[in-house]
Amino acid sequence: MKQTSPLEGMTVLVPRGKKQAHSFSALIQSYGGIPVEIPLIAFEPLQDKETLYKTHKRIQTYDWVIFTSATAVDAFFENLSQGGPFPNIAVIGEKTKKLLMDKGLKVQFMPQDYVAEGFVEDFLPLVEEGMKVLIPKGNLARDYIAASLSENGADVDEIIVYETTFPRESIGLLKKQLSGKGLDILAFTSPSTVDHFIGALKELGYENAVKDSVVGCIGPVTRERAKAYGLQVHAVPEEYTVHNMLKSIISYLAEIRREN
Repeated sequence: MKQTSPLEGMTVLVPRGKKQAHSFSALIQSYGGIPVEIPLIAFEPLQDKETLYKTHKRIQTYDWVIFTSATAVDAFFENLSQGGPFPNIAVIGEKTKKLLMDKGLKVQFMPQDYVAEGFVEDFLPLVEEGMKVLIPKGNLARDYIAASLSENGADVDEIIVYETTFPRESIGLLKKQLSGKGLDILAFTSPSTVDHFIGALKELGYENAVKDSVVGCIGPVTRERAKAYGLQVHAVPEEYTVHNMLKSIISYLAEIRREN
């Protein structure tokens, strides 16, 4: 009997931009699936970099710099050379850590859970009264970490280093896909991908086009955003990475097949 791949012939939404989509698509293909790349988010560097330049000049006044994504790292260091001592660095996620290490920087802290809540829980024992913390972030990122650390005595500065936008050309891509083979699996990698996907569906009048799709979310915050729109979420991994999200979707599908 021929062994079939767990995602054999299934179309899977890849909502990331071109730069981030390749590795996700390769994973889907390795499990037999058909990746459908429809970028739902794009990251644009800020046009006015004056605040960023000023922050770099006084970087050594901070005790910690917290990077919550690889995108924040890229945007923070874009067109800026890294030289001299750098404060302690805390990160969320292996990709973020690796990117900084590739720049020759040492990461002193990474939480077990790759979400803001897990970060705060693990990091709070390190917080001291008056400790200066810098958080480079996107315009849509939550302020949970900054608020939590401030409440516990830290002096926190947040700096917006990039903007999250919706690529308008994806409306046409989505319409073409949903008018044809459709999407068997929706894999959401952030709350913004959910927001933009639902917005596009409403603009197209295709709200019912994904009612039978399997929905996977990378973590609890993204899951709650999807549920707020009325989507039934079938799979969320315990460790919040794209690969683990895909594995959780495969586990859900296997369970459904056993029941049937």
